[in-house]
Amino acid sequence: MKVYINGRFYEKKDAKVSVFDHGFLYGDGVFEGIRSYSRLVFKLKEHIDRLYESAKTICLDIPLTKEQLIKAACETLRINKLENAYIRLVVSRGEGDLGLDPRKCRGNATVVIIADKIALYPEELYKKGLEIITVPTIRNLPEALNPQIKSLNYLNNILAKIEAINCGYEEAIMLDSLGYVAECTGDNIFIVKHNELYTPPQCMGTLRGITRDTILEIASKKDIPVHEHVITRHEVYIADECFLTGTAAEVIPVVKVDGRTIGSGKPGALTLRLIEEFHKLTKREGMKY
Repeated sequence: MKVYINGRFYEKKDAKVSVFDHGFLYGDGVFEGIRSYSRLVFKLKEHIDRLYESAKTICLDIPLTKEQLIKAACETLRINKLENAYIRLVVSRGEGDLGLDPRKCRGNATVVIIADKIALYPEELYKKGLEIITVPTIRNLPEALNPQIKSLNYLNNILAKIEAINCGYEEAIMLDSLGYVAECTGDNIFIVKHNELYTPPQCMGTLRGITRDTILEIASKKDIPVHEHVITRHEVYIADECFLTGTAAEVIPVVKVDGRTIGSGKPGALTLRLIEEFHKLTKREGMKY
């Protein structure tokens, strides 16, 4: 594996950044996870746009244009000879001192691009569905750390993930401060009721997921009604279907939540239809490299 760092490629064992980098010391930076399918990078422009939006909000200057960053991501895939891959694009504040002051990071931001394979969940779970739980750790308050910033500080999500793992589950629902469903530790959530889609709005502690948006686009084209409003756990429990979306997860069915069987206890018809349409899209849309 070769890793891109600040314009150069390094062998994995030699890919290093300074221990004084604010990304390492404080989680001060932003990132994107991107997928390629058969040498097509899916929704690359959307991911790059979101990266720059996150960076702008935290006052982080990315030392590359969007076009240069897209070229670097594609070159990382080519040099690693990958056709189906997961790309992790990281931009941190760069090297500073041991204090919080970002002004002490006097050089350029650190840009790292890693391309590898990923399997977030075992393949069998895509066929039979996930069982998940709700955990005590709530999603960060938007007033404290806006969920639209895809920052390097993922401790909130990791703590919730640990709670799920300790209870024997792969994934967990996180609630917002008002007790409404926000999202899962690494995925957005959808439910289906009477063949209509429901998902929490972006303002309720929810990341604007690229895969989430893709499912909304597919639903619109297929005349599937969609509602973006607050969702309670009760509504999840009585849903006909449930599924999660994310770049790494793609689209995965959920068949049980907090011990309650969802619908028939098997992946639902609308969920399976959306999964099929999503995979069709990844085969024909994307940036060739």
